[in-house]
Amino acid sequence: MTSMTIAGGVYREMVMWPSSDEVFGSAGRAACSIAQTGVDVELYGYADAVINEAIAGQAQSYGFRWHPTLIDRGVRFHYIHGLATPSISNWSRGAPALDIQADRVLRYGMLEGSAQVRAKQAVYDPQNTYNPEWFRANGSTSEHLAIVLNEHEASTLLGRKLTAEEAIAAVAGEEKAEVVVLKRGPRGALVFDKNGVHSIPAFETIGVSKIGSGDQFAAQFARAWMIDGLSAPQAAMQASKATAFYCERGQFPSRDELENYEPVPLLLGERWLTGYRAKVYLAGPFFTLAQLWMIEEARTHLRYMGLEVFSPYHDIGPGPANIVVPADLMAIESCDFVFAVGDGLDSGTVYEIGYARALGRPVVVYAENETSEDLKMMEGSDCFICNDFVSSIYRAAWIGAAL
Repeated sequence: MTSMTIAGGVYREMVMWPSSDEVFGSAGRAACSIAQTGVDVELYGYADAVINEAIAGQAQSYGFRWHPTLIDRGVRFHYIHGLATPSISNWSRGAPALDIQADRVLRYGMLEGSAQVRAKQAVYDPQNTYNPEWFRANGSTSEHLAIVLNEHEASTLLGRKLTAEEAIAAVAGEEKAEVVVLKRGPRGALVFDKNGVHSIPAFETIGVSKIGSGDQFAAQFARAWMIDGLSAPQAAMQASKATAFYCERGQFPSRDELENYEPVPLLLGERWLTGYRAKVYLAGPFFTLAQLWMIEEARTHLRYMGLEVFSPYHDIGPGPANIVVPADLMAIESCDFVFAVGDGLDSGTVYEIGYARALGRPVVVYAENETSEDLKMMEGSDCFICNDFVSSIYRAAWIGAAL
């Protein structure tokens, strides 16, 4: 059986809502994902006693071999929700470098230390928002190297903002890499290889389990490129499909499941492709601290997805009905669609939803605590109803991208 060696972070990941407490990290998740496809996997990483025990259990369940370097306290990630920036505890760098020598290596960037790799073929994902490291910076070498990274990591590594095409060429030059895969959110990915630049779509899913989706992409790209011998564009297409499977079902696909999984590519509109930022009206109550926090979170993450957000709280503020209502309705008319926080069925929010639908505007309704009966009018008027915050934000992003 062909084997792969993985080196990277194995961390405890705690999410407040929906509540979860798991031990994976980028490398741990990759080991489970790749082993699920029948590949012989060896995993190297840092772990304290708790994380070591958890990963040993994962190794037994999924059938990979685990080689821990023990440290006093393992890193823990704390998320409020799946899109939130995590707080990180027990983060201290300085653990001894991992020494990895193997034919095929998937390396992730780590917080505690680094892995010095000597490989015939390697895939590297920097996995560090704050201070990503070049693959070769610590003396790592590979005869055939692929870099998988997102746009923010590329800009941080290069120290400047470039177009996507310029960025992948610059990363390839800096790293002497024969393949660079640049992940671009709803835009999918761009793949640079000896044959040029190739565009790979992202796929639409019913729901989105966001944490670990980037880990899954790099893992399945590595498996398809290094184990199956697919071309870089073919491997990236498999990785994109496998990521959609993971996001939708929260599971690692087997080879048969991946082969039979046929997600729908995201529809990208001409205006959006030429740089247009769709305008979304953010409807929802803002009369308590909890409601204000929810509006602030929704606004932040809608903007992060590249949307232009009109928020009555931020852009108009409180005031008498004869002032704020005409301004609100005019804003709905000028926006492309509406994102509504539906929990509580606030009368003003319900009115805004109805007004938008009467104008033919798409509406995303995020509501976790309302019954189907209470949402019947919204469902019957073809609103997109989501009972999960992360999925609702992605649905809004996809609507904006299709314009």
